[in-house]
Amino acid sequence: MTLALAEIPVSELKGVGAALELKLHNLGIRTLQDLLFHLPLRYQDRTRILPIGSLRPGDECVIEGEVKLADISKGRRRSLLCRIQDGTGSLTLRFFHFSAAQKNNLRPGVRLRCFGEARAGANGLEIVHPEYRRVDSDELVPVEEHLTPVYPTTEGLHQNRLRSLTDQALEYLKRGALQELVPESLRQGWQFPGLDDAMQYLHRPPVDANQPLLLEGMHPAQRRLAFEELMAHHLSLLKLRQKTREKGAPELPGDGSLKRAFLDALPFPLTGAQSRVADEVAKDLSQAFPMLRLVQGDVGSGKTVVAALAAIQSVESGLQAAVMAPTEILAEQHYHNFSQWLEPLGVKVAWLAGKLKGKQRQAQLELIRSGEARVVVGTHALFQEEVVFSDLGLVVIDEQHRFGVHQRLSLREKGRNGKLAPHQLIMTATPIPRTLTMSAYADLDCSVIDELPPGRTPVSTVVIADSRRDQVIERVRSACAEKRQVYWVCTLIEESEALQCQAAEVTEQQLAEALPELRIGLVHGRMKPAEKAEVMGRFKAAELDLLVATTVIEVGVDVPNASVMIIENPERLGLAQLHQLRGRVGRGSVESFCVLMYHAPLSNQGRQRLAVMRETTDGFRIAEKDLELRGPGEVLGTRQTGVMQFRMADLQRDSDLLTRVKTLAGQMQAWPDHAEALVERWLGRGEDYGNV
Repeated sequence: MTLALAEIPVSELKGVGAALELKLHNLGIRTLQDLLFHLPLRYQDRTRILPIGSLRPGDECVIEGEVKLADISKGRRRSLLCRIQDGTGSLTLRFFHFSAAQKNNLRPGVRLRCFGEARAGANGLEIVHPEYRRVDSDELVPVEEHLTPVYPTTEGLHQNRLRSLTDQALEYLKRGALQELVPESLRQGWQFPGLDDAMQYLHRPPVDANQPLLLEGMHPAQRRLAFEELMAHHLSLLKLRQKTREKGAPELPGDGSLKRAFLDALPFPLTGAQSRVADEVAKDLSQAFPMLRLVQGDVGSGKTVVAALAAIQSVESGLQAAVMAPTEILAEQHYHNFSQWLEPLGVKVAWLAGKLKGKQRQAQLELIRSGEARVVVGTHALFQEEVVFSDLGLVVIDEQHRFGVHQRLSLREKGRNGKLAPHQLIMTATPIPRTLTMSAYADLDCSVIDELPPGRTPVSTVVIADSRRDQVIERVRSACAEKRQVYWVCTLIEESEALQCQAAEVTEQQLAEALPELRIGLVHGRMKPAEKAEVMGRFKAAELDLLVATTVIEVGVDVPNASVMIIENPERLGLAQLHQLRGRVGRGSVESFCVLMYHAPLSNQGRQRLAVMRETTDGFRIAEKDLELRGPGEVLGTRQTGVMQFRMADLQRDSDLLTRVKTLAGQMQAWPDHAEALVERWLGRGEDYGNV
């Protein structure tokens, strides 16, 4: 009879008492299956003894030799130094923590076998706090038979203990197989090893294992598990989508009357891409299950007009629409746009943000509750319990990654008395690489507005060292003399010598002295929202020539007359952020410039980032490079949610598996029990991204 390893608690293992069980639980290890799926981060080669004379700094190695000298050094930090020699060379073992007994045991003439990392020291190579054991000269001590795994661990749980527990779990594995949760009919032709074989190999790779392949994560045993993990993530998101769809949504066909009036009043025609995406959204809204659509469009591609068309269709169908943005500045801008477009058509637009207080707030809440306001624009204040909609049919969320990847789902409860879910339209100006849309956003349909409106000129990007600051200031002077406006972006608010970043407040003072003829404003994240909005309003109204700001102006502020942007210390920002900032200029028809003023010396990654910015304005190419440089957790802003923390898979490395994962995950719907067990195996019990 097969033992169900998923049912055997770790407390069954020898040596696991209450204290150790708690530490294992902290790592998410409750059963033998959990322990086997707690996979090594990397490996050490302890299968051979290396001659000391062959070592180079950075080598992790096993050495064996005789102690020639042991002494206590009383330099800056007291330490025990032990000189060991093997006939090919010698090195020093250094111990900062040691006892008198240990010093006595490491006396000249004693033979030791040690493991550790050789580093360059004051007197040649040394190993700090090696693992070591005493060996008798006539004793034959075998070396390890396998590469030694190094596991993710927690405080008070040592590698040796984890290895010993895994040894026991692997013995159980010989008696009872792990359940193959991907049905055999789906595994045909996929050329991966069986699950048991893959598990045995990864925990105890043989001496002849292909170490470079293991290091790259490209061994068939690793790919087998990466595939299964990607599948588990994909299935969890499909389950989430299914749960949302089960609720049903109001059908919003619209009659087209407001839409025609809106399009006729626009001072420009829609681009082909806008029309295509608007049609996809319109079709979704007319169905009886919730739309879950992500609209990606580069900065300035016209996503807001597509959102307005969706809101109009909801209003035409007799229901309300809510539009939510991550910052008050951006939400206020949406409010002005929607009011300007919709109020002349007889559609009442309400506004809700954290800064609204007292009677003003109550008045807006009443407009929303009564249904008099057909469109509601706001910040995350729309999430709050006191906000009650009369009949909500559509939720539009702008720059959704700012809310945390799954927070958007909490708004579905504000649908028609909780019985039907509102449709959801999610917009982002941060282009998301294809690999991420196929994994992190598998519960969404995706549309891309891949065309800029006519008349928009690409922004020319210049990379320049801050030693040429005076030239940059002159460039600002001449741009403002031509009645253009300029952004000057700093990455910190207060002076910090350690980071060598020019602070916004100091920069504003310096620029005021250098450019006394200009009207200069300052915006940073520690100002009150009302102060920020007032300064931004003056800049938009062309009452200021130069705006000194931190990255708070990154998202969505539209000032067509601004044609120059200076970004100080751009090497401190991610590519997506730099691309967003650059998108604040080039919104008119005049040629625009972005000056990236870096502080030397640049790191290799910093150089790569700035080179990409100079070479392309294609947001998707920039996003792919950003993913490559920073990893998916950083790009999505989800490191804190745990959503993208993979154990074996790597979205960049394993992107070639995603198409097959998507296909097989769809077919796995026919085996719901297997699909659920697979999600539980990789993501744990009760993992429901829908519950925020």
